[in-house]
Amino acid sequence: MSTIIQFPEDFVWGVSTSAYQIEGSLDKDGRGPSIWDELAAIPGRIYNGDDASVACDSYERYEEDIRLMKELGVKAYRFSVSWPRIYPTGSGEVNPKGIAYYKKLVTALLDCGIEPFCTLYHRELPQALQEQGGWENRNTIDAFVQFAETMFREFDGLIKHWITFNEPWCIAINGHLLGRHAPGIQSWQSAIQVAHHVLVAHGATVRKFRELGTAGVIGYAPDIYWYEPFSQKQEDVDAAYRAFSIYTWFVTPVFAGKYPGAMAEWFKTKGAEPVIEAGDMGLISQKLDFLGLNFYGGNIVRHKAGNNYLDLEHVDIGYDKSDKGWFIFPDGLYLTLNWLKELCGPLPIYITENGACYNDEVIDGRVPDERRIRFLQSHITELGRAIDSGVNVKGYLTWSLMDNFEWAFGYSCRFGLVHVDFRTQKRTPKESYYWYQKLIRKNWLEIESR
Repeated sequence: MSTIIQFPEDFVWGVSTSAYQIEGSLDKDGRGPSIWDELAAIPGRIYNGDDASVACDSYERYEEDIRLMKELGVKAYRFSVSWPRIYPTGSGEVNPKGIAYYKKLVTALLDCGIEPFCTLYHRELPQALQEQGGWENRNTIDAFVQFAETMFREFDGLIKHWITFNEPWCIAINGHLLGRHAPGIQSWQSAIQVAHHVLVAHGATVRKFRELGTAGVIGYAPDIYWYEPFSQKQEDVDAAYRAFSIYTWFVTPVFAGKYPGAMAEWFKTKGAEPVIEAGDMGLISQKLDFLGLNFYGGNIVRHKAGNNYLDLEHVDIGYDKSDKGWFIFPDGLYLTLNWLKELCGPLPIYITENGACYNDEVIDGRVPDERRIRFLQSHITELGRAIDSGVNVKGYLTWSLMDNFEWAFGYSCRFGLVHVDFRTQKRTPKESYYWYQKLIRKNWLEIESR
């Protein structure tokens, strides 16, 4: 006995990447240095001493990658633009070679019937701006809006789906509190102020998009993890609230015009409170056309004073884990989507990232990655449940098209539907690639009963 999950006729199936993780060619055609170039040059900051100087060499091989997408059958490709390719020092003079590269990419996508979903910021701050204070400096907001305006003007009519920021939690918390990501700062106040400035930059960019009358739609792509308390003890309930709200801190003000109150009070116990100027919250809550959601998992947590940055611990109750050690929690996607429905109503939602690290290698010309297939099937099943529950989900863009540079983990984590040999740059579609191809063609998923 089996269950069929049918998706809407206009449902958009796609894949996602980011510029820094796949392009390589960091010193080509006038690109300026970014904060990640700087971090990768510090011994011990990136696993195995890896860097993104070559990555997947997609700057040179983008046509091959688009052919893989066309064969896969996707209708959307979410990519990001390297800010330092457009403005090598963050502002000032535009680099025409950067504009020309992305026009070639976008034109090639459109020629293959693939809709470009363009992310303006995916962690690539020009190093020159970091030397002026980076996202802690409010002037960076103006520089970002200038960059965004250039993109809107240059690509008006070519790109119709725009995303302001990807995963602001990673920008603020990983980059400015935990120090795992560039620029490698460890400060509560820095993290909370950066979070605010990024949100203001998001809102100012949406406003600029409207002022220019740019064709198309604009959204935003935060990441959210779903957490449940280990018990109904108040301290465990509070721990789960903190674990969840550290992510929704970047979502609630976009729709409600205010930060989560209890979390704001908890931040004060860490000596952190954002400096908010008049009009900021109204700017942050500019009306969006759609919301992106990056979902990777969640877990059960309980209170543990002094443990990690949120005074909690993750409880291993037997959930599967990826090769990166992340807990697999597919029903968390269903729960998160329903939570978002309560927050933002019928606003269209796209899953802009969803995937897992499984380090399967090529065996006799094939990559048998059954665990990734199970991951995709379980999460797409929960996506179908959410749609049946009335959540306005318009598309699913899995992470990622191909294995790539996984930030501080270097090349040790494979997330792709396509295996990349980082020595030869040979691309080998995995079994999950063919599974996803079949799903796209059918537009329905069959779940076998156990």
